[in-house]
Amino acid sequence: MVSLPIFDKSGKEVGKYELDPAEIAPSINKQLLHDAVVMYQANLRQGTHRTKTRAEVAGSTKKMYRQKGTGNARAGSKRSGVRRGGGHIFAIRPRDYSYRLNKKALKIATRMAIASKIQGEQVVVVDDFAQDEIKTKNVAGALKALGIYGQKVAIALEKYDPIFYRSARNIEGVSVSPVAELNAYSVLRPRKLVITKAALDSLRKEGKSE
Repeated sequence: MVSLPIFDKSGKEVGKYELDPAEIAPSINKQLLHDAVVMYQANLRQGTHRTKTRAEVAGSTKKMYRQKGTGNARAGSKRSGVRRGGGHIFAIRPRDYSYRLNKKALKIATRMAIASKIQGEQVVVVDDFAQDEIKTKNVAGALKALGIYGQKVAIALEKYDPIFYRSARNIEGVSVSPVAELNAYSVLRPRKLVITKAALDSLRKEGKSE
């Protein structure tokens, strides 16, 4: 059982959150986490790389010198891949790197990632992040009060909040998403996971219903 302090937006501790990490994920499979993160990273690759073959590089196709009698090795076009300025022998072409793991495995990996953050004391529980107006200064002030401003932070809310999202989107290193849209990569990549009490309740409730 883990006792996580609950903070308000001013950084003041207002309570404790008792939680057993096993409620989030009974165990942590590092291989599954690795596979999930590699998949998400591969899916982010644009795959637009391209190099030229010997048919595409500039240069004459004329034989460089006669076949025999020069003492040199026989040579044809200066576009050959063994010569400077020549084409690539195995030219790289645009390709799609994306692939998908099993949907259920990815869901389990997300919960394992959150459980590992809890065990590593990298989770900050906040009572509530709601605000009435779009103001980046308020979110930045809350992060400063929590001592995590300037770090890479993932903020998980119970549900999508357009006001808070638009207030936080210009802060470097900060990402905001509903807890249902988290994935293993978005949880493990930042240094800290900031989660509201309501979002954590929702996560536990979902785990019990499975």
